[in-house]
Formats: sequence, C-alpha cells, structure tokens
Amino acid sequence: MLRVRVIPVLLLHNKGLVKTIKFKEPKYVGDPINAIKIFNEKEVDELIFLDIDASKEHRGPDFELIEAFASECFMPVCYGGGITKIEEIKKIFSLGIEKVSLNLSALENPNLIKEAVDIFGSQSIVVTVDIKKSLFGKYQIYNHKTKKTLNKNYLEYIKELENLGVGEILINSVDLDGTMKGYDIKLLKSVAENVKIPVIACGGAGKLEDFKEAVQKAKVSAVAAGSFFVFQGKHRAVLITYPKYDELLGLFEGEKDE
Repeated sequence: MLRVRVIPVLLLHNKGLVKTIKFKEPKYVGDPINAIKIFNEKEVDELIFLDIDASKEHRGPDFELIEAFASECFMPVCYGGGITKIEEIKKIFSLGIEKVSLNLSALENPNLIKEAVDIFGSQSIVVTVDIKKSLFGKYQIYNHKTKKTLNKNYLEYIKELENLGVGEILINSVDLDGTMKGYDIKLLKSVAENVKIPVIACGGAGKLEDFKEAVQKAKVSAVAAGSFFVFQGKHRAVLITYPKYDELLGLFEGEKDE
C-alpha cells in the first residue's frame, strides 16, 4: 500500500461533474457514477466529492446523490458541500460515506467542528481551507460563497482547526485551481510546518512530479487534484484516468530514498 494517498477531487454542479479554473468557468466533464466506475477499476485510494453549488444556493447536501455515490464506490469517500448541521453529518455517514469536509460552516460555526469531532471522531472530519493571494502576495482565506477574502490570518485559523480536533486539513489554492502549473509549495510548507495533523495538498497539480514535490518539499501527507485526473493533453480533452499503482509506488519510493 502507498504511504502517500493520491486523491481525485470531483466537483459537483447540477448533479454533474465539472472542473473549474481559479474557481471560475465550470466545464462539464461527465457523469459522477461513470467516473466512480472508472476510479473503482483503477483502484483509487480515496475520492473527495465537493458540491460547489450547495452553500451558494443555501441548501443542504443532496442525500439521494450521496447515497448513489456511496453504493457505487469501492474506496473511502469524503463528501463536502452544504453541511451546516450535525444531523446532516450523521445522515451522510449512515449512507456509507467515511468522511465529511467542512468549509464555509467551519468558518461560520467553529462549534459545529467541535461537536462533530466529539460525536464522530477526528478521523472522519476534514476541513477544506481555500487560500488566495492578495495583490501584494499575502495568503488570505477565501470565502467561495461571497467571493471575498477574509481579514483573518490563515495560519492562526488552521491552528484553531487543529485545536478543535479536526483530523485533516485540505489546503486548496484558488490561484492555481485548474491551471495544472504545480502546487504552491511555499503555502503548503508553511501549513505543514505549523500543524501536527495531516495536510492534503490541492490546486495546481499537472504532472506526477508535482505530487512528489509536494510530499518531498512541503511534507504534506496526501496529494489531491482535479484536472490531472480528468483532462488529457494541451487541449484539455476529457479523459478520466488515474496513474498505475507501480508508477505511484516508484514515484514515492524514490522520494523516500533521497
């Protein structure tokens, strides 16, 4: 088994899968169930589904859709989007999902995190933190619902999340989302050095070496990507795929030996 998880992040929009660039221009890339079947065959480590509409539309999770995902997936699944209540988390877990990702609700109601951790355990609670650079290059927390950055130190916020008992932090770079130009290593390193819990890198991966760089230089625990797993070639033709196990094993074994 790989010591580093390599996780496709699938964005849900109008019940279909889309991919964005810098959180804009959602492009349809296929049916979620078909994607799950492909990832099952590829023996993917884990999947993350994020409903990018739920919070904007002021609605809760689509439980019918989530149940369909859970019944089809052979691998652990993390779901995020529209979660604001303990009852919703409980329902999601009852459908067979292993983890939930909180984002806006974590910003707006930290007590929800504490309560969720106390009830369900740290291992099942992930918080996604969207980070965007200011004009002056300062890292800021980004609220994808209001499309504004917050006047709150991102490292202090992440430490608060750790203290609340969160099991993992997913760091998502808004500026690199969908660009396939590589991760923001400086950002990831600054987070990983300041927390003891696992950090998942997301935003910018375009080649296998990007995964290795994030693990080697930023010391993240897992790597996640969207475009890397759904686009092929310079024209970004839709092709859902996943590296072969031997490729990933060689990639991370090499890093370990250096």
